Amino acid sequence: MENVASIAHYGYLATFVGTLLEGETLLVLSGVAAHNGYLAWPVVVAIGALGATLGDLAFFLLGRHYGARLLARFPRFVLAAQRVHPLIERHPAFAVVAVRFMYGVRTAGPAIIGTTRLPLSTFVPLNVVGAFAWSACWAGVGWAFGRAATRLLGDVVRGERELFIAVGTIVAAVAIALHLRRWHARRRAAQPPSAGK
Repeated sequence: MENVASIAHYGYLATFVGTLLEGETLLVLSGVAAHNGYLAWPVVVAIGALGATLGDLAFFLLGRHYGARLLARFPRFVLAAQRVHPLIERHPAFAVVAVRFMYGVRTAGPAIIGTTRLPLSTFVPLNVVGAFAWSACWAGVGWAFGRAATRLLGDVVRGERELFIAVGTIVAAVAIALHLRRWHARRRAAQPPSAGK
């Protein structure tokens, strides 16, 4: 019983941190855990949407305030911007919701949207809608995977609680480390060169 309680506690936290920083892996694992009764699926979706909303809002604000520097510092943002800017100009509402589903622009997308003239007041509600759709999609993939695994393997899959905790912890730690590294790189890039150099 203690193991189930610890999965509920740390599983929700891992879901939030994972979706705040990166995303799909922790959400799929949480969907599997929800299917097996360790987490509540609606709560997983809500927490995943909250993490995704806050993470994308932070990236949007970074793009709004440091857009030119971000594009100069990260060449992959330039390539992503070439895909996102035309979409924003033609279909801004669709772009905000869809960008998180586009391969290669999941993280960069909100920052790129922040470099456009799209108002924050327009971005926020669309971001919430997109976050819920995205969270339900990936948690649903996890649920479906858990169901398929249960049918194939029976009760064997019920021994994955330690695996869930271990994988969730590793993924969250790696995601945090990567984002801290990017944050430090952005800070270094944003600092003007010293006069002596």
